[in-house]
Amino acid sequence: MLSTVTIRGQTAIPSAIRKKYKILPKSKLAWLDDGFTISVLPIPKDPVNELRGKYKNIDFLKALIESRNEERKSE
Repeated sequence: MLSTVTIRGQTAIPSAIRKKYKILPKSKLAWLDDGFTISVLPIPKDPVNELRGKYKNIDFLKALIESRNEERKSE
């Protein structure tokens, strides 16, 4: 998807992206610049509530052990 920047530095967010990420009027967006790319992240009105239950089915201990094993292999 593409959008054009106006002379005033404004751009439009494509409607499919607005719908998918629930970007409504007065929504906040974070602009991240890592020196090579620019990322735009929508900030939910209630970030804590938005994350509630998101990671309930993830085994963090297993993921940590796998990550450590990968680190050991690469040393």
